[in-house]
Amino acid sequence: MEQSPVAQVLIAGAGPTGLVLALWLIRLGVRVRIIDQTAAAAPYSRALGVQARTLEFYRQIGIADAAVARGVQSKGVNFWVAGTRAAHIPFENLGAGLTPFPFILDFAQDAHERLLIGHLETLGVKVERTTELVRFDQQGGFVRATLKRPDGSEEICEPAYLAGCDGASSIVRETIGAGFPGGTYSHLFYVADVEASGPPIDNELHVDLDTDDLLVIFPMKGDGRVRLVGTVRDHPARADHELTFADVSDRSIKQLKLVIAKVNWFSTYRVHHRVAQNFRKGRAFLLGDAAHIHSPVGGQGMNTGIGDAINLAWKLAAVLDGRASERLLDTYELERIGFARRLVATTDRIFTLATKPGFIAEQIRTRLFPLIAPIMLRVPIVRSFMFRTVSQIGLSYRASPLSAGVAGTLHGGDRLPWIQFAAGAYRDADNFTALTSLAWQVHIYGEPHGGVAEACAALALPIHVFPWAAAMEQAGVMRSATYLIRPDGYIALADPNGDPERLRSYFQQLGSAASPPQRTSS
Repeated sequence: MEQSPVAQVLIAGAGPTGLVLALWLIRLGVRVRIIDQTAAAAPYSRALGVQARTLEFYRQIGIADAAVARGVQSKGVNFWVAGTRAAHIPFENLGAGLTPFPFILDFAQDAHERLLIGHLETLGVKVERTTELVRFDQQGGFVRATLKRPDGSEEICEPAYLAGCDGASSIVRETIGAGFPGGTYSHLFYVADVEASGPPIDNELHVDLDTDDLLVIFPMKGDGRVRLVGTVRDHPARADHELTFADVSDRSIKQLKLVIAKVNWFSTYRVHHRVAQNFRKGRAFLLGDAAHIHSPVGGQGMNTGIGDAINLAWKLAAVLDGRASERLLDTYELERIGFARRLVATTDRIFTLATKPGFIAEQIRTRLFPLIAPIMLRVPIVRSFMFRTVSQIGLSYRASPLSAGVAGTLHGGDRLPWIQFAAGAYRDADNFTALTSLAWQVHIYGEPHGGVAEACAALALPIHVFPWAAAMEQAGVMRSATYLIRPDGYIALADPNGDPERLRSYFQQLGSAASPPQRTSS
């Protein structure tokens, strides 16, 4: 059995979660190996929606523009009942002023993975295909992992940490005994990528709320290319009959006057709702579908896995570089598992209502919802809340031990609000440009208090002082307050008094568990 070169982090699974974890770790100077059992990236699409928070993370590593260019910005959603358009909700500029990406992007997962893989290869790392994690155990200061190579031989890999991005059937989760409580919905669903024509081919989402069938049409890149997601009724899956697109009821398709010219890919699946009992045991971590799976309502699944990857990446890098103790890694599960549980509960309620039979549920779905949804979403505060929720820019870590203070309306643990500057007001177009360093940093909006610059120098913290503007107050920022920002763009400390001693004591109180990093390699 051969001994492989040492990687600091072994990533099992090369879906979007594993690929993003690898990209961030490499940018932070960490040596990685990323393996996957499959011989090649999937030639078809699965997850589709890419939310604004994910694009903000992508901007930090320079790939957001490429993702936006290769996807489709959904212009709105239409709700249909019995062949009639019952409601239309526009998406354009839904999140205007809240993020550099005020829209919902449809970006097919196959093309998405190709983008991530290509960027990873430019950084000198390739996915090791047809390579399987067979077993592993933890040996104090490292993980001893046995890998099965494409030729069937085995090798030993001894990374410092193991990241389980290996999906719903995760061997990492099984090995650490995390458990995966939850359940499976009874409905059988299908997904199909098709080429079609008709009224729904307009770069908008279309939802048929029929009493018997559920059909959602998503726009995709390419002329006439859309994705269909719907229920399969009266055709239970059997061992002696593999379902095809011909088995799908065409009632909703005909009602929407959709003409299918070609089916590029078709599959059926059942929807699960599960969250692992733990996201970590020692040096092994669970991310993405290995940690949580739920209904596709709202396009949250893949984005949540990517959020897991970013949260863990900077913490692993800090520990591996000796700038933080392993106590910092305890905050990964603490910050991410609560959000996963809330997300599964929320999507479960919405999914149940969308698919529940019975007169009352059907009346709510086909009559009440199309009537009140457009009215509610005309209210600015409702539009903002909905966008913040779906886009995940509203996610915060206020309960985390890494979060402290309140300044303005911003709490420690909140995402740093996006602020765009007037032309010529500052050297950068917005305050998010500074986040591309992936480093801890201090932001001050207005005039800094005395001693803050000296404290930042002593702590080796970059400091960004932005000239005060009215837009800052509108974003919730307090003038001259000190905001300590984590590498992932969340506020660690919000100090309204701009006290340099509080900045110093932040790290002292946490010990070495969150000491600021020095490395900003690119």
